Formats: sequence, structure tokens, C-alpha cells
Amino acid sequence: MTSLRFTVRHRRTVAATGAIAAGLLLLSACDKPTPLATITVGSSTVTSEAACYNDGKALMASDLKDCLQNTKDVKSISVDPDATVRFGVDPKIADKGWTILMNGQPLTDSSKKTYRTVPGSVFFNQQYGATGNSTKVSIVEGSGSNATGLWSFNLKKDTN
Repeated sequence: MTSLRFTVRHRRTVAATGAIAAGLLLLSACDKPTPLATITVGSSTVTSEAACYNDGKALMASDLKDCLQNTKDVKSISVDPDATVRFGVDPKIADKGWTILMNGQPLTDSSKKTYRTVPGSVFFNQQYGATGNSTKVSIVEGSGSNATGLWSFNLKKDTN
């Protein structure tokens, strides 16, 4: 009887240990979340993880180009042209410097601040390269050949 209890207890211990090990293995396989970028217009906010991120290391130019052209899973926000668009980035992004791109072209100089504002009218003005009622805006961490991350958003003109 004692050996039967020992065997049952031993099996339970082995099963519990196996379950814990499997759980830890699954957790270690998860990707770390990337730093976040946020756009706020009035009381509306969208936040996104990076579309491309190489854990702080420089991205290859071809990967960056592919990310800029990717339109899948890009979050959208409505923008009244008379409103102010607020861009916020995680301090990890700000430490490396970041630039706002509009349709793939630099809209701002690089900044190490965590927060920037741009008038909403800029994103729908042909003078700045806008076409139609929607503009893709990206935030690139780093610069030039040292770009380490890219976050993209669609800004849709609020026609109300």
C-alpha cells in the first residue's frame, strides 16, 4: 500500500514538473513586445507595436522598404484637418531618435523627444505629397541605414 501511494505521488510530481517545464518553454518561445508608438487626435487614440523591428539592431534596407509598403494590420484613425495630431513614442524609441514619414517621405527632422505635434491639415495637403482622403504615416526609429524600427498608421480625413 505504501509503495502504491509513493508511485501515485511520484507520477503526480512528474506530471506537474512536466506541465511547468512545458509552460516555461512556451513562454520562452514568445517574442518580446516591441516598444509602442501612439497617435492621438482629440479624444481618439491608436497605439501600435512595430511593423518591423530587429530588437534594436539596424534593419536591412529591403526589409524597411517592404514594411513601408505593407498595408496589412495598419491601424487607422480619423483626423479632422483642423485638429492637432499628437505623436508619442516609447522612451526606447526616443533614445535612438525618430522621424515621422508621410507616404514614405520624411515629414519631420529626427527628434529625441517622446512627443511631437503636427497640424492635421498637413496630412491632406497636396503641397506635402498627400493624395485623397487617406494618408499613410510611419514613425521610423533611428535614421538612414541605422533604422531599427518602423510603426505605421493610416490617417483618414474626417469629413464631418
